[in-house]
Amino acid sequence: MGSEDHGAQNPSCKIMTFRPTMEEFKDFNKYVAYIESQGAHRAGLAKIIPPKEWKPRQTYDDIDDVVIPAPIQQVVTGQSGLFTQYNIQKKAMTVGEYRRLANSEKYCTPRHQDFDDLERKYWKNLTFVSPIYGADISGSLYDDDVAQWNIGSLRTILDMVERECGTIIEGVNTPYLYFGMWKTTFAWHTEDMDLYSINYLHFGEPKSWYAIPPEHGKRLERLAIGFFPGSSQGCDAFLRHKMTLISPIILKKYGIPFSRREDCELIQFTAPGSDLLVPGRGCDERGLKLGNRGGGVWGGGRPALGPGPSSGALLRGGAQQVSPAGNPFPAGKPPGWEGLACVPRVVLTREMCPEPSGEARADSGLGSGGRPGEEALPGTLVPEDPL
Repeated sequence: MGSEDHGAQNPSCKIMTFRPTMEEFKDFNKYVAYIESQGAHRAGLAKIIPPKEWKPRQTYDDIDDVVIPAPIQQVVTGQSGLFTQYNIQKKAMTVGEYRRLANSEKYCTPRHQDFDDLERKYWKNLTFVSPIYGADISGSLYDDDVAQWNIGSLRTILDMVERECGTIIEGVNTPYLYFGMWKTTFAWHTEDMDLYSINYLHFGEPKSWYAIPPEHGKRLERLAIGFFPGSSQGCDAFLRHKMTLISPIILKKYGIPFSRREDCELIQFTAPGSDLLVPGRGCDERGLKLGNRGGGVWGGGRPALGPGPSSGALLRGGAQQVSPAGNPFPAGKPPGWEGLACVPRVVLTREMCPEPSGEARADSGLGSGGRPGEEALPGTLVPEDPL
């Protein structure tokens, strides 16, 4: 099971890259357990390059008529690396209409020399020209016959929420689609109930991730509380509201370590903590199909991994807690979870990017079950407002 860019148990907490064979790729739970044994969780983010023969969908030529029922316009206020994001709901549009909008002169990605140049332009122009995000679209672009790493069928502990309780939590035990353009953003946040999330970039331009090691996640929370005291007074867990943006320059200034990685097609798992997503043009599919591990869930009866501080960030481009005993709705913190380690964030990516020219980006996955900034101040979400 090949991996790179790491030492024994990843003491430097750097983002690790894995290259499974098709045989290794067949057993999702076993491979996630393996990458954790290599210390992937210490970075809060890991990258997996799938075998070349693995394809989640044969063609994307037939998706232009897919409807984005409630796209959102993201309005950002702030300055000097500290920002707050609000959402305004727009009228429905098709994927084809969204693609044309994303590629228009007003919304397209600006000319840039390299990623560093593009990153500077993102933070410099964050408050100008509010982008449109096609977020939280229930459904999947995976072909039905895809058996390996199918976001709609990962066979994890969260399956029991639907199987035993008859409960469907959209974006948690069902997939969500996300269509992004230049500057659309998932603000810093923690996943609901500190579960894994998984994300696959179907097509479009690369994403870039910032990941703060889980052991430093609480430092980010304290920093955010200091900079956004009003938000923290209303809710101790305000980073989960997906409204807070803190630039990497601020992180460096205050000594909070982070890693950065730019990727093409990918599947990601998010660890308990915070992440920041700024999609480029394309489509993601995501959701939360992985519970915090219970004995036997991943095989081998290893201890469950409970909530803990972890942070990560995704540039460019919810879940329900389960106890080790299998009770999907325990009262309070499940026994045995105190002080246990954090689950990792994992990124699954192809080595070759799809042709970025003229493409919106499409992501898919199981994730927070809520759009970025959905808990904005009253009146910031306005239904059916025309573009």
